[in-house]
Amino acid sequence: MGKSIELANILQKRKVNIECVQETRWVEMKTRDADGYRLWYSGVRKGKNRVGILVDRDLRESVVEVRLVSDRLMTIKLVVGECTINIVSAYAPQLGLDEEVKRRFWEELDEIVRGIPPAERLFIGRDFNGHIGSTADGYGEVHGGFGYGDKNGGGTSQLDFAKAFELVIANSSFSKREEHLVTFQSAMAKTQIDYLLPRRCDRGLYKDCKVIPCETLTTQHKLLVMDVGIKIKRKKKFVRGRPRIRWGALTKDKD
Repeated sequence: MGKSIELANILQKRKVNIECVQETRWVEMKTRDADGYRLWYSGVRKGKNRVGILVDRDLRESVVEVRLVSDRLMTIKLVVGECTINIVSAYAPQLGLDEEVKRRFWEELDEIVRGIPPAERLFIGRDFNGHIGSTADGYGEVHGGFGYGDKNGGGTSQLDFAKAFELVIANSSFSKREEHLVTFQSAMAKTQIDYLLPRRCDRGLYKDCKVIPCETLTTQHKLLVMDVGIKIKRKKKFVRGRPRIRWGALTKDKD
């Protein structure tokens, strides 16, 4: 539970409202509270790295549906004013894993996205274990041209998926210094493998997306955040219920 509190403190400090986490290593499919945040998580087998989503106290009562798809995928649905928001926490298989595991992951993610009505907002994050490359290179519809490193097979799969469903990779859409692009850093390498994907038609909703390099629960993965503006209709006029929803992603270590 200690890591959960530490994570909640980071999210409060950075004013992050919704957070996708991977590598939680919690067993079973449950809910727990962590210092003002509510955490839903999925983990079937002990010792395996799985997924979760945290929502802060201002938005957690807006959650109307939680779907635990597998160890690698889960979704929540929120209704904020007249806006329905779907959050998908995704943890793609590493390149060295069996092809059947990879196929199953992409098929399940495909099914999730197809099941979300076009009128609803959709945001997918985060650990896709692939490199999309520093330039669009034929994927201008989904790649904003501000990635990092060289593209590989996992990155191509992600780009093809985003193209098929008219998504965009938000953290390739803003020109940033290297430290705000690199999401994973070890003693051997610096890479970008974590991404936040909204629908292309919602491009006007998010104002910024970047890594915050000084905030981390691990020595490798960095906190990736996106600022999303949602207008809330109340009493026949538009007002902002919150100035923004800050949606983030961070891999956390075992408790």
